[in-house]
Amino acid sequence: MDKRTLRTAAGMLEVSGATLADVAKVAGVSPITVSRALNQPHLVRPNTLAKVQAAVQQTGYVKNMMAGALASSRSRLVSLVLPSISTPIFADMVHAASECLTAAGYQVMLGLSSYEAWREEVLVETILSRRPDGVILTGSLHTDSTRRRLQAAQVPVVEAWDLTPSPIDMMVGFSHEDVGHVIAQHLLQRRYRRIAILAVQDPRAARRNQGLQAGLAKQGIEVAAVEIMALPSTFELGRDGAARLLARCPDLDVIVCSSDTLAHGVLTEAIARGINVPEQLAVVGFGDMNFAARTYPPLSTVRVDGANIGRVAAQAILDRIEGRAAASLTDTGFQFIERGST
Repeated sequence: MDKRTLRTAAGMLEVSGATLADVAKVAGVSPITVSRALNQPHLVRPNTLAKVQAAVQQTGYVKNMMAGALASSRSRLVSLVLPSISTPIFADMVHAASECLTAAGYQVMLGLSSYEAWREEVLVETILSRRPDGVILTGSLHTDSTRRRLQAAQVPVVEAWDLTPSPIDMMVGFSHEDVGHVIAQHLLQRRYRRIAILAVQDPRAARRNQGLQAGLAKQGIEVAAVEIMALPSTFELGRDGAARLLARCPDLDVIVCSSDTLAHGVLTEAIARGINVPEQLAVVGFGDMNFAARTYPPLSTVRVDGANIGRVAAQAILDRIEGRAAASLTDTGFQFIERGST
């Protein structure tokens, strides 16, 4: 390993893979002072803290988290498993959870399941081998192996973005079936009858569709057509899906989409065909993404506060780590936003 020569308060020092003792020599303080500066900086005088921080930069020292974990039984890691990072509302959740956990001295380890339960199972096995202090999952659909491993791990677990009566540990989210019911009520109030569904192969979208169909069935209405597309949701899939639905059912009143991205594609396809929205065809999305209020016409959609889900999930993990009580179920709710597309 290459060695570097560093100037210390006592002379020159050769290092290869800097240690806490090396930082102490460069800063001209004791190793105990360095440890305190790194772990409890508020207890160290500003000028001493500045010396230690400068020495850390000079030596390239990286704190040994594993050693700290062995001493305190904490890794200071919280794992967050997502189906995708391309969806803005998931990104909002990650950002808010990270801010909350970082402020408390924890770091977030991300994993992507790509909407596949078997991928999540592999991820969870790998994650638990790192001994995280907590795990946040997206959704409540897991393999039996994943559930057993998480229950046996004895670490706080939050399933986010969903509600179920049988969580692994804690749950923070909303009812996707209720979203479907609310959309159905809106469409029925507007007297839409020829209704189609455009969705991707997402189990949460499937549950929203079930809620929608159940709500319509109470009034004796069946969905006219359903088009399920491969993941991920894209603008192009929205246009293609709209074209397929309109080819099958030219007299549709409304297309309900599993995401705003798909809905944006539907709006564009309708405009390209000279179809007036909402007079001839209404469109509903999901997510209230930042462009939803600025499409033409503005998109009716369902707003979910992803940032709030992230904050509440992270705080639940922290509460449990610190021995405080945390709710097993937290309903963060949702809001239907009516705009010009319906």
